[in-house]
Amino acid sequence: MCGIVGLFLKSEALRPELGRLTALMLHEMRDRGPDSAGFAVYDAPEEVTKITCLSTTGDTDWRAIDADLERHLDAEVTTTVVEDHAILRTSGDGSAARKRIIEIAPCVTVLSVGRSIELFKGIGDPDDVAERFGLAGRSGAHAIAHTRMATESAVTTAGSHPFSTGADTCLVHNGSLSNHNRLREALETRGESFQTENDSEVAAGYMSWRMREGDDLRAAVEHALRDLDGFFTFAIGVRDGFAVVRDPIACKPAVIAETDEWVAMSSEFRAIDKLPGVAHAEIWEPQPGRIYTWSHANRAAA
Repeated sequence: MCGIVGLFLKSEALRPELGRLTALMLHEMRDRGPDSAGFAVYDAPEEVTKITCLSTTGDTDWRAIDADLERHLDAEVTTTVVEDHAILRTSGDGSAARKRIIEIAPCVTVLSVGRSIELFKGIGDPDDVAERFGLAGRSGAHAIAHTRMATESAVTTAGSHPFSTGADTCLVHNGSLSNHNRLREALETRGESFQTENDSEVAAGYMSWRMREGDDLRAAVEHALRDLDGFFTFAIGVRDGFAVVRDPIACKPAVIAETDEWVAMSSEFRAIDKLPGVAHAEIWEPQPGRIYTWSHANRAAA
């Protein structure tokens, strides 16, 4: 079933509250996805690239990975460990770092790469996952999050959302794609690399590829509507904003609300109902096949 949430802050005064408000929204989606959860938070860009990684064994030698990356990138690498996750920072090439970690550390999943994004995920009650990684205390400009119910596969961290394969681009998904195997093969020939069998990672890889080819967020989603076959509601994050889109049949639920201070989306309105000023929000169900985007440059729905 799964539940997704997204929160985009128009008001800079609310940025210290981003994590707390996202955690409130995520809490309301617990019964849609009780077995695992994840979230991506976008804050002001740093001067270096951040690489969020997950140790699948819990005993990864991060110092050895740092040393190898420093030789490979010819750049300094520093690491902050957060339980079974680590955030690596480097002035070197983020894409090259991601590929190198995947190559040398099979016990590590690279969750995200970028100057703004940090991404965390884990098995268990979504409230516990949010608490483990300090979601409520995080500040930022926008966030997307997901709760998972593993109806077609095992309960694993690898199957949890969000998914990201490109710089500051990630995606959460409610639904199922029917052509993800063909797309995976095509994207791999175009330089994408995948770490799980999840169809949502393929969707994220598709978005990363389109944006690497020069698409802006809207153009990438327009291509996705043509090329992705299946049923889906996507919330997609990029460095300066996010997008919401449902497939042309739109059998998966979604609701959007907007005020002068924020835009929020979720699988159900009860996740939005906890936000400040919601009584004055414009509320609507996103139309099938229509793309809605917001950015910190124009802050407008399309």
